[in-house]
Amino acid sequence: MSARRGAAKGPELERLAELAGEASAEAALAMEQEDPHPAVPADLTAAAFFDVDNTIMMGASIFHFARGLAARKFFSNSDLVKFALQQVMFRVGGKESADGIRSSREQALSFVAGHTVAELTRLGEEIYDELMADKIWPGTRALAQMHLDAGQRVWLVTATPVELAAIIARRLGLTGALGTVAESHDGVFTGKLVGEMLHGPAKAHAVRSLAAREGLDLRRCTAYSDSSNDVPMLSVVGTAIAVNPDSGLREVARKRGWEIRDFRTGRKAAKIGVPSVLGAGAVAGAVAAGLAYRKRSA
Repeated sequence: MSARRGAAKGPELERLAELAGEASAEAALAMEQEDPHPAVPADLTAAAFFDVDNTIMMGASIFHFARGLAARKFFSNSDLVKFALQQVMFRVGGKESADGIRSSREQALSFVAGHTVAELTRLGEEIYDELMADKIWPGTRALAQMHLDAGQRVWLVTATPVELAAIIARRLGLTGALGTVAESHDGVFTGKLVGEMLHGPAKAHAVRSLAAREGLDLRRCTAYSDSSNDVPMLSVVGTAIAVNPDSGLREVARKRGWEIRDFRTGRKAAKIGVPSVLGAGAVAGAVAAGLAYRKRSA
């Protein structure tokens, strides 16, 4: 009985992951930033995709956001502790059931229920300045800038709500962000998700969906992450790079011959080489307004 139930869940989880990816790509394109380097010739078929937590930012972005909300009395300190424990479980999500991961993230998003998109976006801007701006890994930021300087678009890909992800991307001068899409009615968050959180296979769906909409050649694209949970996303691009990798991703990277960059040590980072970072294809070829809304039926 349980085996049949598990088999039945498989297609449904895949459907939710695909729905999350499509919704994230739609929201990301609606929020896309103007080209920060208009004078640089555009490379229209190559792009870079960066995970956020522990890849481009130290720690979990949504936890930093929750800390800021707790300071503004959105919830109690005990709620923040519970939320922190949920984030610990999320970080080892690859060993959890998919239902458990989704339940944890829906609980984490529930704190925005009843608040407006505009309000949370405004607070996100403030909290970024207070708690996130000084937590960007300089080495990873330099990698992103290298892609921009080569005329490529640079997207964040994260389980963090797309509104917050878009703020991070905008502050870093990146193209935009693929993130978890939270359901809203008439501009007010319900605390539920569209599909599921953008995690694991859902990230790969989002990247594929964005690539199809933007005419990207995934063989010429690059992806960066710290987590073995992101192997599906790293596997859909031509060049995968492990940044500050966990033990699982480090092992996969070694087996597959993926480059590894670790900015966590005190050693001075080695100079970044354009050919290795941008990939052979590039060298050869050169809790918001964009949210996918669910409207009330008439």
